[in-house]
Amino acid sequence: MAWANRPPARWASAVLLACCLGAGLSQAGLVDFSRNLLNWVEQRWGAGAPSRVLTWQRMVRDTQALVGANRVDTPQLLARSNDFFNQIPYMNDQQHWGVEDYWATPVESLGSLGADCEDYAVAKYLTLKELGIPVDRLRITYVRALRLNEAHMVLAYYPSPDAEPLILDNLNPVIRPASQRTDLEPVYSFNDDDLWLPNGLTRKGGSTQVRLWKELQAKLLREQQM
Repeated sequence: MAWANRPPARWASAVLLACCLGAGLSQAGLVDFSRNLLNWVEQRWGAGAPSRVLTWQRMVRDTQALVGANRVDTPQLLARSNDFFNQIPYMNDQQHWGVEDYWATPVESLGSLGADCEDYAVAKYLTLKELGIPVDRLRITYVRALRLNEAHMVLAYYPSPDAEPLILDNLNPVIRPASQRTDLEPVYSFNDDDLWLPNGLTRKGGSTQVRLWKELQAKLLREQQM
């Protein structure tokens, strides 16, 4: 793993909890929301919830039009996704969902108007995939937030496989190279295809072993089928 240090022993349980896995989800129609889905969102989170979800749809479609017209570059795509989801108020999982660890879909985060670090990172990852960023450039990355002394998640964008990544984060909204984020200590990372372990090894297809990622993909599929 290019941006990684071996985690201390107390991090082993966090790595194992988040890493126990399933198959990748097709992103076709990610923001093609059905009336049934929007009705479900309204019933669950109130009258204002569908409009928040549709704001994401408009952002993605407007940005796709700019991409098609060659009027937006990759740094702008990163900034659009990062800025959009960082607007959602932070709420920890226990307070928000009543459980210790829950990975919400972007629809759930926007509908409920709350997210934590995993939700921000996942939503940015899915959005950038939808906007055409190759999966091999993106890694959802577990880190230790040193100033907070707690587990945290960010999205890392790699301009090339061996390049220093740029970090999309909710704690610091400014996208910076990893070398400038000395407050973060990487632990492990994954995308749809692979899992990068603390010892620097890559486990091909390893993301299918991450239980919470697998569960999130199943929820995305259910949303698309509503």
